[in-house]
Amino acid sequence: MSESLKVTARVISRRTALRTLGAGAGATALLPWLSDEGLLAFMEVQRRAGVPAPRVVPAARFATLQALVEAIIPADERSPGAREARVADYVDLLLSESDEALKAQWLEGLKALDAEAAARFGSPFARLGPADTDTLMTFISAHETEVVTPLETFFVLAKQATIHGYYTSEIGIHKELRYKGNQMLLEFVGCATVDGKDCPHCGQQAEK
Repeated sequence: MSESLKVTARVISRRTALRTLGAGAGATALLPWLSDEGLLAFMEVQRRAGVPAPRVVPAARFATLQALVEAIIPADERSPGAREARVADYVDLLLSESDEALKAQWLEGLKALDAEAAARFGSPFARLGPADTDTLMTFISAHETEVVTPLETFFVLAKQATIHGYYTSEIGIHKELRYKGNQMLLEFVGCATVDGKDCPHCGQQAEK
């Protein structure tokens, strides 16, 4: 696949994740949000940018979680993806505040994802190449609006958590959304990708 097609695929993957945030929501309860204390801890994780120190997810499964969130919101030419935004740490912090049932659902889901990857490709999910990752992600998201298996149910939950975490992160807020803080605007300038030129305000690329 050419580099341009790879970039296009990553952009489509991100847009698809955002568009289908609510897909399959009826199959599982919506996730809680981090507490104020949890948000402060997440900010500290991002500030330190050190080695992850998960509280709930075992190290081997944490690698799976990191690969999963990055597959859901990958890096593209606009901004880094969910791995660099420390979304896996967000999920682990969320689980540290959650009840035992939700913790068990996540740990079993990550285990099932690794088992499916091993059965199909002979490798845990975190070690799959891009093509095998795409194949497996396509398989487990095939019935999102009416999930059938526990793995499909888990994927819906994982996608919700990934989007929550990404748009709570410094990267999601400032690099993806280009939020610049509370500022007085003399005028509102909308996205201006006209005449084949990229928008100078939000960074959106013009269609070529």
